[in-house]
Amino acid sequence: MEIIVAKNSGWCYGVRRALDIAKETRQKKAGKVFTFGDLIHNPQVIADLRKQKIYSVEDLDELKEGTVIIRSHGVSPDSYKLLEKKNIEIVDATCPIVKKIQKLVAFLAEKKEEIIIIGNKEHPEIKGIIGFSRGKGIIMENEAEVKDMPSKKRRAVIAQSTQDLYLFKKIVVALIDKTEEINMYNTICHSTQTRQKSTSELASNVDTLFIVGGKNSSNTNKLYQISKRILPNTHFIESAAQITSEMLKGARKIGLSGGASTPPEAIQKAVTKIKSHFKHQFQTEKIAQCPR
Repeated sequence: MEIIVAKNSGWCYGVRRALDIAKETRQKKAGKVFTFGDLIHNPQVIADLRKQKIYSVEDLDELKEGTVIIRSHGVSPDSYKLLEKKNIEIVDATCPIVKKIQKLVAFLAEKKEEIIIIGNKEHPEIKGIIGFSRGKGIIMENEAEVKDMPSKKRRAVIAQSTQDLYLFKKIVVALIDKTEEINMYNTICHSTQTRQKSTSELASNVDTLFIVGGKNSSNTNKLYQISKRILPNTHFIESAAQITSEMLKGARKIGLSGGASTPPEAIQKAVTKIKSHFKHQFQTEKIAQCPR
């Protein structure tokens, strides 16, 4: 039996940075500390933040005091204005990649471009980004939505930072028939693309694959969808406790991959759980290599 952990699994730079900012803020501030929405999309991490007395709030109107940490996914300009109006201190933990996308959308909006934003309408990153578009942004989730769009002379196309590159390409191709000139910006972060590529390769080389991470995590869901397309025997789990004997039945080569918000220890616990199931068999573990 062989266990292979995909390279670059676990926390990305933006997530690690947000967690470091939250920890530092809690140490410095004597008063109440909140995050606007979940800081990252992982239930174990959010539970740990609550233990540190860092609480998540969904409605800024309820806040009257304290410090608010802007989540890694970012927020709209209106949210900043509301916090400033309420005289609540802001600590910005927005991922730098998301910040770049926000600035790009604001720039395109100034040029009065129609901006196609490919992503999940309900995801906080997209809700924040659309706020920078000055009414010029249109959110699209799949290529089927292109069918009813009118033809345009010019469009700009960007992606949610954690978007599936395969889906991004499909929507851009569909837009070509509806647009004379497309300015395409591949704003999917490098870490996401590398993670998707290594997971795709891993799915092609194992007989069972576990995607570890929060079910509400966009990038982790994308990893699951990518792997499932290649390997039907792919399982999405939030913790090692969800691994069952049935999932491991007949498996001889097992892969694991984790989303950008997945704690490294969650992946290691999954490895340990799998090893314990096969404790009477020969075991090896190695790291899958991404292509150069």
